[in-house]
Amino acid sequence: MKERETKYWIFVASKDHVRTGVSEGIAQACHGKAAPLKRMLKGDFVIYYSSKQTMDKTDKCQKFTAIGKVKDEEVYPFQMTDDFCPFRRNIEFFEHHDISILPLINDLQFIQNKQSWGYPFRFGVLEINKHDFDLISSIMLKKEYV
Repeated sequence: MKERETKYWIFVASKDHVRTGVSEGIAQACHGKAAPLKRMLKGDFVIYYSSKQTMDKTDKCQKFTAIGKVKDEEVYPFQMTDDFCPFRRNIEFFEHHDISILPLINDLQFIQNKQSWGYPFRFGVLEINKHDFDLISSIMLKKEYV
């Protein structure tokens, strides 16, 4: 049986939510749905994109705000409140720099229509190719980034 190749994912969440996930070492997607998380396997990579700073506000962020690797095969529920039990995955997040998407738009292959560049993010999770992951991660992880 052929082993599945590593996949690369972008999750969309406000920067405040990303910060919480990074501090807890977890990822949630699409308001806690399990299905997007189940598509991932241990060893896949995740980059978070934040269009906004804060979930319920309009303050723009437009940056890639976290990067990490899926640690295990577990997708599990977590009871946050009486009426909200989202699913999570454990992620090993890397030290990084938040970077703006704006200078990368023309070079990112998953953005086909450069005029409507935000369109691919509308579903909250998308798979990207290795080229796009390498482009984003090479800047996010660069030690001498200013």
